[in-house]
Amino acid sequence: MSLKTRLAEDRVLVAPGVYDALSASVATAAGFEALYLSGAGIAYTRLGRSDIGLVSMAEVADVITMVRDRVPTPLIVDADTGYGNALNVERTVRLFERAGATAIQLEDQTNPKRCGHLKDKTVIGAGEMVGKIKAAVDSRASDETLIVARTDALATEGPDRAIARAHAYAEAGADVLFVEAPQSAEQLARVARELSGTVPLIANMVEGGDTPIQGADDLAALGFRIVIFPGGIVRAVARTMTDYYASLAKAGSNKPFADRMFDFNGLNDLIGTPELLARGARYEAIDEETRK
Repeated sequence: MSLKTRLAEDRVLVAPGVYDALSASVATAAGFEALYLSGAGIAYTRLGRSDIGLVSMAEVADVITMVRDRVPTPLIVDADTGYGNALNVERTVRLFERAGATAIQLEDQTNPKRCGHLKDKTVIGAGEMVGKIKAAVDSRASDETLIVARTDALATEGPDRAIARAHAYAEAGADVLFVEAPQSAEQLARVARELSGTVPLIANMVEGGDTPIQGADDLAALGFRIVIFPGGIVRAVARTMTDYYASLAKAGSNKPFADRMFDFNGLNDLIGTPELLARGARYEAIDEETRK
């Protein structure tokens, strides 16, 4: 089922954050119907840095390619600002679509952007963002590739302007709308209420961020169709890394941590090593036949 078809159904879609092929494969095995390739997750894990616009278009495209080689799951890709103006957006959409993105998210921040839950964001004019969305729509090769329009204007211009921008972005051709960082349950409900009936809406759950955490069912009841948890996996992994390295440094052994980690065979089972080797052996058998 395509993501576009899935979003036509009257049930919420939970898309966990992923940042590489391993996280994507584990999330897919858990049964998720779509994944969210987080720009912040890539910055945290590939650069060891904050989400402040340091990740390049090429780096994201590389991750898309690796994820798509591993899993077929629909992939919503965070493309930040499109890495420049409307012409940059055209190139970004073409590149990400070819790499395997199912949906491409663009935001209306200025460059360099920063995480939507950090302070002191700034946004471009609504008219400029409308042009970027139109460029994205015109550049995609298939209308099955969805364009997600995110506005960060709530923090800088207030809810009235943010909701007005979202309406304008839908009129420009965006397939999905994302009003970033509502600061209360009341603002969340207002966003859903006033944008209801346009296109599917995204709610973003960030632990410790500006938006109060709610469950997917509660957000669906408000009117959100997609709920993303972009950075949760990195926060979980970073906590485990901290505990693991502290344990190893103290004990000089992994024995104290053994019940919290895969052993060699367990990890190989998780990533499909036995199946991979068996597939390779079949080709080796063909080669042996040709030598006879």
